[in-house]
Amino acid sequence: MMLSTSGLSCHYGRIQALRDIDVTVNEGELVALVGANGAGKTTLLRTLSGIEPASTGSVHFDGADITQASSDKRVRMGIVQVPEGRQIFGPMSVEDNLMLGGYSRSPEERQETLEQMYDMFPVLKLRRTSPAGTLSGGQQQMLAMSRALMARPKLLLLDEPSMGLAPLLVDEIFATVKTLREGGTTIFLVEQNAYMALAIADRGYVLEAGGIVLEGTGQSLLANDKVKEAYLGI
Repeated sequence: MMLSTSGLSCHYGRIQALRDIDVTVNEGELVALVGANGAGKTTLLRTLSGIEPASTGSVHFDGADITQASSDKRVRMGIVQVPEGRQIFGPMSVEDNLMLGGYSRSPEERQETLEQMYDMFPVLKLRRTSPAGTLSGGQQQMLAMSRALMARPKLLLLDEPSMGLAPLLVDEIFATVKTLREGGTTIFLVEQNAYMALAIADRGYVLEAGGIVLEGTGQSLLANDKVKEAYLGI
């Protein structure tokens, strides 16, 4: 087991955003978290990455209790998040964005991983000197994912990678996610497109109003009548 939470809760002032969350992610798994807007999906990722503090409960990663660990320490331990909306640094070049993602690695590791990212996304190599803000939406998502992978994460937290992309680009991004999983990257995927997320997931959780209401394999959740009605439009 790489990641586990127990009774995890998070508040924004008096508002409880998460309540008693118990999730696990095993090494090499792709685990999907699906739910409607406002369910608390992004808050959970932000709590796992240390951006939001936990109100109660615990987070364990790679055998260590990291509930009180800072976000930068979690990055160095191997938890890296691709944020919702990409949040690239628009005025900076593509390559500078990538190098910034590898700040916690040695210069040799950064250069090696940079070449791997260019092999994975050749368009980024072609545009490496361009301001990142001039890339298309799909290219920016590739850049955001590559920037996270520059840190050589043990656990990749992906927040809504398909948001705002055309259907063909969504297919391309999900194919990349699947390739990363097949290459051994452990992934916790938050996604509003429940069908595509669960179709490639080993396991999944359904989040409603800040709490887990369903869990199971990706295929079993796709076949669940409640999931079909609420999230798949069937």
